[in-house]
Amino acid sequence: MHCMVLDRPGARLREEHRELPACTAGKVLIRVHACGVCRTDLHLQDGDLPAASYPRVPGHQAVGEVVARGPDAVLPLGAWVGAAWLAGTCGHCGFCRSGHENLCDQATFHGCHVDGGYASHMLADSRYCIPLERTLAAAQATPLLCAGLIGWRTLRMAGDARSIGIYGFGSAAHLVTQLARHEGRRVLAFTTPGDSAAQDFARGLGAAWAGGSDEATPEPLDAALVFAPVGALVPKALRDIRKGGTVVCGGIHMSDIPSFPYASLWGERQLRSVANLTRQDGVEFMQAAAAARITARISCYPLQQANTALDDLRAGRVQGTAVLLCSDAAAEAQQRPGR
Repeated sequence: MHCMVLDRPGARLREEHRELPACTAGKVLIRVHACGVCRTDLHLQDGDLPAASYPRVPGHQAVGEVVARGPDAVLPLGAWVGAAWLAGTCGHCGFCRSGHENLCDQATFHGCHVDGGYASHMLADSRYCIPLERTLAAAQATPLLCAGLIGWRTLRMAGDARSIGIYGFGSAAHLVTQLARHEGRRVLAFTTPGDSAAQDFARGLGAAWAGGSDEATPEPLDAALVFAPVGALVPKALRDIRKGGTVVCGGIHMSDIPSFPYASLWGERQLRSVANLTRQDGVEFMQAAAAARITARISCYPLQQANTALDDLRAGRVQGTAVLLCSDAAAEAQQRPGR
């Protein structure tokens, strides 16, 4: 198998050829067709995730076909599946038993604790893979597995908010905007100041307003979804929401939140975070995404150009989601007319 490996924080990814791993009990071997590139992969490269172990093959938005299975695996050969962030949990703690497996203290994550999808093949626990419809093309499906799922969980935490501000208009934001609009919500997009391309992108997806995060909101918001990993946006979002509103932080890592006056929180405003995802999130979101006909904006790169994809994401040159094409089949499909 061919993979891209991060040896340590601060390093560039390097190519490596390995023997195919054997499928132990419950595991499946996935031939990866495509894998999305996530901002969390940048945090892994920067050493921002204290629980990560190295060397590591990144990637937690992998789509492919089951080509081998171990004893007791719950997926058949040929199954079309996604391997998302959650790789496994203990299954017996209070969080796992109460439907909050995303908070399990023993949880493991693809591309962080176990090798992920920046590879031609990857090993995964069959119980934690997300079954996908065969009609869902690999490259288009990859953003749904993280950006989409985190956006879904973040939006659900906003309750029935009708007017929503989205702070940071990247991969998650462009998907959740489509879902929110399908649900009849009003979306206002706050981008990096001066990023007119991102603002045009947001308006093209149905945002009622788009401007810089340094601008005052044109109207009080019922909720704010913060996807940019910028702690300074949290006090701003709190000022932008009305009494009783909610600010939801959707990232796994964020710079420190500066102090702010209690008056910004008063009025029964809420500040909460999203941590990881559950398998049930995957089931529910895939149904919602199909109903809303969500379409991901993607930029494709060969697997060997993973460093370029990460560089482009870091520099803000990616609109939507960067996707690595990890197999010849995926590359050929992406080149067909109509793709």
